[in-house]
Amino acid sequence: SIQRQIHALANGVHIVVGTPGRLIDLLRRGALNLYSAKTVVLDEADRMLDMGFIEDIEYILAKTPRDRQTALFSATIDNTVMKVCNRYMRNPEKILVSKDEIALTQMKQFYMLVNPHGKFETLCKILEENHIGRAIIFCKTRRGTSAITEKLRRKGYNAQALHAGFTQAQRDRVTNNFREGKLKLLVATDVAARGLDIEGITHIINFDVPLEAPVYFHRIGRTARMGNEGTAITLVSHGELSYFNNIKALTKTTIDEIANQQQEDSPIVSFF
Repeated sequence: SIQRQIHALANGVHIVVGTPGRLIDLLRRGALNLYSAKTVVLDEADRMLDMGFIEDIEYILAKTPRDRQTALFSATIDNTVMKVCNRYMRNPEKILVSKDEIALTQMKQFYMLVNPHGKFETLCKILEENHIGRAIIFCKTRRGTSAITEKLRRKGYNAQALHAGFTQAQRDRVTNNFREGKLKLLVATDVAARGLDIEGITHIINFDVPLEAPVYFHRIGRTARMGNEGTAITLVSHGELSYFNNIKALTKTTIDEIANQQQEDSPIVSFF
């Protein structure tokens, strides 16, 4: 609770980790003072800016010393991110992490060409015919996330949506259930899944193809952690094929195509 956080701050801390909203709340209450901060880290800056946190970030940075060290981490560097860099960083050193450095050796990657109207049926066959521990199913919109979750639940699957429209309390409840194994299928948008660090995720299913390769790598990086094996599968409609081909061109690991047999009583090959 915020009262416990205020008490902890009053006792003195070396590092403060928080969301922009909570940090601003603590600053306005007078419980947090950043005038002696030596380093500020902006993690997942692109997603925070996408979610409209630029004014919050500027408010927080204005409360820190001008001679601070600033570190900014971002999956993508667009004009909005560069504006923040240019405004709040002096002679920044850019460090690019190559795609080759992403650990994919323990991961099996597959894709299936599907009719867009048959994606959900294909998803259900995958879930039925393969042993899945815990999985994240990625959709590109809040509406899609909610719709897929509802259809899965009607079929008896233990599924829950997670998107940026959730309150912090709702998000915490869903992620805790997923972390504790009470929830098997998490249907999420990219924004909502940012920052999730949960062990034991065996499968990533891209119901919608991401528009950018870094987003693909960020998604599938949720599995095959700590030396464990994992599987990623992407459902690709013909309208998404160009985006997926760009992703394939940027990874030197193999993404195998699996033939999709959507005829009735024709099982999909169990491939993971």
